[in-house]
Amino acid sequence: MSTFTAAVPKPDSVKHHGLLHWFTTLDHKEIGKLYMVTSLFWFVVAGCLALAMRVQLARPNAPYLSPTTYNQTFTLHGTTMIFFVVVPVLLGFSVYFVPLMIGARDMAFPRLNSLGYWVFALGGFLLYMSYLFGGGGPPDAGWFSYAPLSDWPYSAAYGQDYWSLALLLNGIGTTSTGINLIVTIFKERTIGMTLKRMPMFVWMVLVNAFLIVISIPPLNATIVMLEADRRLNAHFFRDAFGGSPILYQHYFWLFGHPEVYIMILPAWGMISELVPVFSRKQLFGFVYVAAASVAIGFLSYGVWVHHMFVTPLPRPMWLIFSASSMLIAVPTGIKVFAWTATMWRGTIRLTTSMYFAIAFVLQFTLGGLSGVMFGTVPIDWQLTDTYFVVAHFHYVLFGGTVFAVLAGLYYWYPKITGKLLGERLGMAQFWGTVIGFNMTFFVQHFLGIYGMRRRVYTYAPGMPYWAPLNMVSTIGAFILAGSMLLLIINIFRSRKHGAIAGDNPWDGWTLEWATTSPPPEENFKMVPPITGRRPLWDYRHPEQADDINPGEAPILRQP
Repeated sequence: MSTFTAAVPKPDSVKHHGLLHWFTTLDHKEIGKLYMVTSLFWFVVAGCLALAMRVQLARPNAPYLSPTTYNQTFTLHGTTMIFFVVVPVLLGFSVYFVPLMIGARDMAFPRLNSLGYWVFALGGFLLYMSYLFGGGGPPDAGWFSYAPLSDWPYSAAYGQDYWSLALLLNGIGTTSTGINLIVTIFKERTIGMTLKRMPMFVWMVLVNAFLIVISIPPLNATIVMLEADRRLNAHFFRDAFGGSPILYQHYFWLFGHPEVYIMILPAWGMISELVPVFSRKQLFGFVYVAAASVAIGFLSYGVWVHHMFVTPLPRPMWLIFSASSMLIAVPTGIKVFAWTATMWRGTIRLTTSMYFAIAFVLQFTLGGLSGVMFGTVPIDWQLTDTYFVVAHFHYVLFGGTVFAVLAGLYYWYPKITGKLLGERLGMAQFWGTVIGFNMTFFVQHFLGIYGMRRRVYTYAPGMPYWAPLNMVSTIGAFILAGSMLLLIINIFRSRKHGAIAGDNPWDGWTLEWATTSPPPEENFKMVPPITGRRPLWDYRHPEQADDINPGEAPILRQP
């Protein structure tokens, strides 16, 4: 068997040190870490806002937040979590690991990669500048800022304009990173890394990048029209002047429903990578999972109206979009079946990462089932704008995406830092997260059924079951916050005092485990041959390679 071939080093560039280094770096790994750290910062901020809301709702007629302050807190929490936490942390993992997984030295456009991050970062801080320069405080029209609530005179303060500018910058940065990922995956793969040999995480990121490039422009166009109404009296969404508030909803949800999959597809990719490794089995139905991802990408553009079933639309649209909402559950179910079948009779290694992955499958399935319920028009009429929607949304995005990101963090932290995260702290955090999350959001299904509307800042004492259920939810929120504190402690403690991980502590199969931990600037000192979907396994066991031709020996190639 041949030995690894040396990789071609990156061209020499000007080296800076200290803080200036982080402002000028073009290394995709360091930019990926910047995305992750910034997302963690905004996650803490958004979490504090969520705790403030839960304290206000813990008992009837609580005096802590005024109606205006509650609306501002709600708006900042939702906007921050969606646009400045969930999407960017997934982009961070994508930017860091996609070049490593395909045997590339860097992203296709390193400077565009850096620009995408810094534009995103500027957008986040601009949003919170509304506290200082909003002329009345932060935005208060909700994270989707429906017109006319986001227009004059309902939202007269400059905070709404800060919201618009922040999301415009975020959209520009996110779109540039999406384009960069597409070009990188198609043009920078090492020799032998065909499309059918790409890791499932890369497949999911590719579909996700196309969703970003196609769905973010409608949001940016909507924001421009909203600002034209607010500042230029353009009347796009003003009903009294010939505009239409329903037009705003069409444009926003044309972005908004693909955005749901932008916030979950890379997370599915993480689960699709670590479940096979910790089950010691190949991913069941690899081709079908990849095809299901592409199908979800197409179908996500045909279901936006199911967010608008309570608007005065023609009845045939209800039927068409109800059916399409049901249809998109099929490729999603294929993934859940594939993960379950992969674990079935596997030699499962129960690390903290695997615990989070198993919890993800269970909780995301529950969130998906409640989502299918909302595809049924009468159920949607009954439960829309209630806390049932809040529970569904969080089971998909927190019970789904956040749990998957935590699984991916415990899996890839050794590669990023060279140190293992502590398993004891990890298990304590896992159980705190599971208990806190389900206490917080499971009871909100019942709050919605009992009629509690979302976005109410208080409630009367006599409402049935509202007070005890809200108290349980608030206690769960503080348990959940405590578990996140354990995560932060684990990250910083392990960075200095964690056990040395080695290059491949999990005996992984994909290319990122072929280099050192952490990887060098040029990513690879040596590059193994690509003869199947599991390059490291195939290199050690060429007779069992996935699709190598009979008699073909592994040939080592440069990236």
